[in-house]
Amino acid sequence: MRSATTVLVTALALTVLAACGTSSSGDNDEGSGGGSSDPSAPLDPKTKLTLTIDCMPSPAKAAELKEWNEDVKAFNKTYPNIKIQGRSTPGQCLEPPRFTAMLKAKSQPDVFYTYFTDLQQVLDNAGAADISAYVTPKTVPALADVDADVMNSLKHDGKLYGLPTSNYSMGLLVNRKLFQQAGLNPDNPPKTWAEVRTAAKAIAGLGKGVAGYGEYSAGNTGGWHFTATMYGLGGEVVDASGKKAAFNNDLGRQIVQNLHAMRWDDDSMGKTQLLKWGDLQKQIASDKLGMFLAAPDDIAYMVQQLGATYENFGMGPIPGQKSTLFGGNNYMIKKGISPDKIKAAVAWLNFKNLTLGKGQFDWARTKADGLPVGVPQPNFWLGASKTRDDAARAASATMPVQNFKAFMDNPVKGKAEPPKAQEIYKVLDNVMSAVLTNEKADAVKLLATAVSQVDQILANQ
Repeated sequence: MRSATTVLVTALALTVLAACGTSSSGDNDEGSGGGSSDPSAPLDPKTKLTLTIDCMPSPAKAAELKEWNEDVKAFNKTYPNIKIQGRSTPGQCLEPPRFTAMLKAKSQPDVFYTYFTDLQQVLDNAGAADISAYVTPKTVPALADVDADVMNSLKHDGKLYGLPTSNYSMGLLVNRKLFQQAGLNPDNPPKTWAEVRTAAKAIAGLGKGVAGYGEYSAGNTGGWHFTATMYGLGGEVVDASGKKAAFNNDLGRQIVQNLHAMRWDDDSMGKTQLLKWGDLQKQIASDKLGMFLAAPDDIAYMVQQLGATYENFGMGPIPGQKSTLFGGNNYMIKKGISPDKIKAAVAWLNFKNLTLGKGQFDWARTKADGLPVGVPQPNFWLGASKTRDDAARAASATMPVQNFKAFMDNPVKGKAEPPKAQEIYKVLDNVMSAVLTNEKADAVKLLATAVSQVDQILANQ
């Protein structure tokens, strides 16, 4: 589910703009140069070609476009004959209907933007090149320090089809001001659902229309959060075969019954329900909500779009901490383009998105350009690279990074979204909305009905 992140305009990921473009077959596709024919060898600096890339920031995003142009200029110091032809249109980079139409028409640019969850659709349309042989420690020096979960999300049958741009995982976002007013410690957010319930009651006790905990139940976001909660408790939404629902069990009932108790017994969730993405952000940004499940980049959105302040927010790991729903964005390379173009694409993506201190990880530049620095994610680094990037991020931080220490110090293993995620989330919205709007809702019956519907969805894959 990407509704929590696609609306963000931050320097932590490239500006999200329309995935568009036309076939690059007329753009000197063969390239020229005397480089090695070995795909694992780096691009020959003498190679001459044009590379079309989508998601170039639009003029409306002046700082991001400035950085894009600077990066093209820096890239061309090493590869002077590679013309980066960026493309952008107003709107989101990946709008699902347009993206699907683009794939079917084979009109994607040489380097095109996708979400982790788009891999199967891209492969079904023979849209992306297998770049396994081209991505090596020689061409992507920091490759070994990229989180394996992130890289695995871009693989199918052992073959690699993309390189990551950003990632996110779910945690518990808290309003530090309300925590303090309720006598709670914002540096130690709840780690279990029992603790969430206790804290929610304390915060709701402040009165004045303040809710302790908020939850989605519309626009497929309720099902998304049900899935995240299930993962946190160690459960699954779909079984290992990918053909059967797996949430009509004790954990599923625990989730529904806990929400019912918080909503109706404790009155700690507020009376306004049927909320979708954007509603909880407005509530917590205006000090009317104590906490909810979120990705870290919600914080940048609330500051940039809703006028909130970074100091007012903190994060902890997802309650339960067994695993957490994760996702992200990446670039793929069009199937059928020349080997030189693939090499050029890998070289550009390595420079722009996978080099410490350069491109999107040039935190000093990001700060100087007035863009936010310090939100915990995107952060797909491990090992020495993570240590270096965390230090650089903290040195240029435009926000109190210590507020996110509980989240950063307690990493939770990521788990990808289930197959047919959006269709499943729509079904689970019905469970979430019923329990939050109907005091007499029957959790057992709701889950049984949802399982039947999800089984039918999975049977039609």
